[in-house]
Amino acid sequence: MDGTETRQRKPEELALPHAFSPGRLSGASEDGPPTVSERHRVVSKPLGSEFSRETALSIGLQVMVPFMFAGLGLSGAGMLLNYFQHWPVFVEVKDLLTLVPPLVGLKGNLEMTLASRLSTAANTGQIDDTQEQHRVISSNLALIQVQATVVGFLAAVAALLLGAMSREELDFVKVELLCASSVITAFLAAFALGMLMVCIVIGARKLGVNPDNIATPIAASLGDLITLSILACVSSFFYKHKDNRYLTLLVCISFMALIPLWVLIVKQNPPIMRILKFGWFPIILAMVISSFGGLILNKTISKQQFQGMAIFTPIICGVGGNLVAIQTSRISTYLHMWSTPGVLPLWMKQYWPNPCSTFCTSEINSVSARVLLSLVVPGHLIFFYIIYLVEGHLVPQSKMFVVFYLLASLMQAATSHSVPVLRESYQALLHQRKEGLESRCT
Repeated sequence: MDGTETRQRKPEELALPHAFSPGRLSGASEDGPPTVSERHRVVSKPLGSEFSRETALSIGLQVMVPFMFAGLGLSGAGMLLNYFQHWPVFVEVKDLLTLVPPLVGLKGNLEMTLASRLSTAANTGQIDDTQEQHRVISSNLALIQVQATVVGFLAAVAALLLGAMSREELDFVKVELLCASSVITAFLAAFALGMLMVCIVIGARKLGVNPDNIATPIAASLGDLITLSILACVSSFFYKHKDNRYLTLLVCISFMALIPLWVLIVKQNPPIMRILKFGWFPIILAMVISSFGGLILNKTISKQQFQGMAIFTPIICGVGGNLVAIQTSRISTYLHMWSTPGVLPLWMKQYWPNPCSTFCTSEINSVSARVLLSLVVPGHLIFFYIIYLVEGHLVPQSKMFVVFYLLASLMQAATSHSVPVLRESYQALLHQRKEGLESRCT
């Protein structure tokens, strides 16, 4: 059997020794698919058979603890948001509430994709060498600083435009405060969470734990808390010094001026540089969608019939996103190990993503999807009960609310689990038209 045929067999069928497994072809460059001669070469990667050894129990045990910590963090973020909404700056500058979903969403758009890229690099042995590790880490951290600065500024602009359309007014003092607060919050949160992700992935690699299973939920456990706290503190500082017109303007210019420095660091790593060039569309699109969610939050958070909206918003949005981020990270690593850029494995080409192929097969990605989906309802019930114990007066007492809340959460997670496969299929097709764009861009 030649190398090409071996590449098209499922990893579960190969029965390879644990020490050796097919990985990305040695001749497969980052700029396109390999040549014919290169397709017959197979390289070994120490963790390539990791997926074939994993069971539903091992996946569940590794995911359970960080998932619970993530839920506690989301519950705390909801309570913080409920507390911060009464601060003078949030009362006076209503558009700050519109900023909350897109800035919190940067955790998923930047830090979780960073965790996914680093997890893949760890599982494929790319960061075992110290020099290569420094290059990969520095370029990835610089990348998210550029993305955080730009998207933070754009999120403030989107919040201002949405607020101006609904109120038909624009206060330039509030414009400067909003832009400065958004840029600093995005920058500091990206830096703090980025460093945390680096430590977690390297630590998981040394402990022999699959970082795909733990990195993204741990990012989620602190991401919302850190982002909301920074936003509240920074905006309150600028609100107290709102008479100093040049302060906010100077801050925005200073952080924007750092962008060329981050770009120079990113250039050290050509694959990451390609992400910087071609990875803007999904991030900006996610920010725009989140901004409309922020507008809805802004309009409903103070109404009596939507009491408790601030507490439950981070949880219902975050839990599903955390589980799907784990699945996305696992699929991305899986494709990097068992395929080449722009080429889907044969068994993934045989069907279009649907509920049966996503949840009801024996393939390892389907097993992990079932495990992650099974955590949705128990997790939400635990987090719901914790909120009831702490903030019982804000929790609706209707059983019908609980039923529909759990149903919405389950539908959200089940629908979203088909997105990673759709994304990778789309990226494979896109790669065939535009060389150099890897599936890690989104």
